[in-house]
Amino acid sequence: MAWQLDSAHSSVGFSVRHMMISKVRGEFEDFNATIELDPENLNASKVRAEIDVNSINTRQKDRDNHLRSADFFDAENHPKIVFESTAFRATGGDQVELTGNLTIRGTTREITLKGEQRGPVTNPLNQSTAVGYTLNGSLDREAFGLTWNQAMETGGVLVGKNIDLSIDVEVFKSA
Repeated sequence: MAWQLDSAHSSVGFSVRHMMISKVRGEFEDFNATIELDPENLNASKVRAEIDVNSINTRQKDRDNHLRSADFFDAENHPKIVFESTAFRATGGDQVELTGNLTIRGTTREITLKGEQRGPVTNPLNQSTAVGYTLNGSLDREAFGLTWNQAMETGGVLVGKNIDLSIDVEVFKSA
């Protein structure tokens, strides 16, 4: 059954080490998804999500522009990040795993996100059925062609290799 993404109650965030000592956090503000969901039988569910690379926001304009450039996402030639699920399963209790193909900058790699399912519940404002998912994972940015970096005088690099992902989504179907 088709469900809709409630973008007002959803987020796609990430963090990465900066200078080996702290983390920079950011998010993509514009994303959508096509969702075929059976909360009681996740194996029958499918997700296809698209993220607008130009919507990146790390709260620092110059950094965001650099991330959009050919040094990183190359948004001019690769304006979308795409995720297509290949498996969705319950792993016990409210825990879930979502596996799929993630395409960044024209390179596709498999990724697994782990987290929890909350609901289904009935929204008291419009009587729709809603389900929430909190999903986390990580990826090697260099495996997707995001290889720009700068060596530091004290050792290490300016930008970490591993990206931590944090995704919170609320989806609904009409009553």
